[in-house]
Amino acid sequence: MKRHGARRGAAVTLVTAAAVLLAGCGGGDGGSGAGDGGNGKDGRVGKEERSGAAAGPSAPAEDSKGPDAGGVPSGPKEPVSELTPVTGSFSKKEKKYLAGRVPRGQDPAAVLEGGQEACDRLAFLERRNEDMAVSALILGEIRGARDAVTHLCPRRMPLVEAADRGFPDGEFAVGERRKAGSTIVPGRYRSPGPGPSGAGAGGDGGEECVWRITGAGGKKLDSGSGRSQGGDIEITIPAAARGFSSTGCHSWLNPGGTG
Repeated sequence: MKRHGARRGAAVTLVTAAAVLLAGCGGGDGGSGAGDGGNGKDGRVGKEERSGAAAGPSAPAEDSKGPDAGGVPSGPKEPVSELTPVTGSFSKKEKKYLAGRVPRGQDPAAVLEGGQEACDRLAFLERRNEDMAVSALILGEIRGARDAVTHLCPRRMPLVEAADRGFPDGEFAVGERRKAGSTIVPGRYRSPGPGPSGAGAGGDGGEECVWRITGAGGKKLDSGSGRSQGGDIEITIPAAARGFSSTGCHSWLNPGGTG
């Protein structure tokens, strides 16, 4: 189990870069009008192919179901029979997304816009770098993405599934079954580097990634540190591992396999 240096010249930018890009695309899908973008002008938000992220409230807050799951506000909700926009009508997919999600007295179109904004932001990042999109999901930077993808932009589901195989910095137990926020499984993992521009975590690509793998009784099995400019860090967590911790690595992606 060794740390490898720069493996890809165009490695993903992480926390700071992703946050800047997300802020930059908050009003839509980067102006492309393709995929999940495009803002309807008929008094409601359209289907996925022409849905947009017009300025509106953010998607519902996250919950504990996954790295990007969208929670539902508490309190009474509008019944499905009353989920109608000012003009036009919602599609079946949109009604499924809105069911049990719209607080009494709130415009359902505004809630829908929040979900479509999550789809647009995810598409915006994916077009630039798939690792960046997956890392943003792992780090919870796209609120409500899971529900939005499930109902509004299912073509992005592979990104959510990839995020489910990864995890952020922190301390974790290692076991046979993954449990979000507490337990990870053995296998090969990769922490994407900041990329050739150096605009990674902290803005200069210089933050140190430190990780440690422990076995039974807390015995150290492997550890490492470093961050090559533009380089990824790769590790293998063996079946004998019982714990893992990292700082400054931000996100760990699982390409599949046990190494």
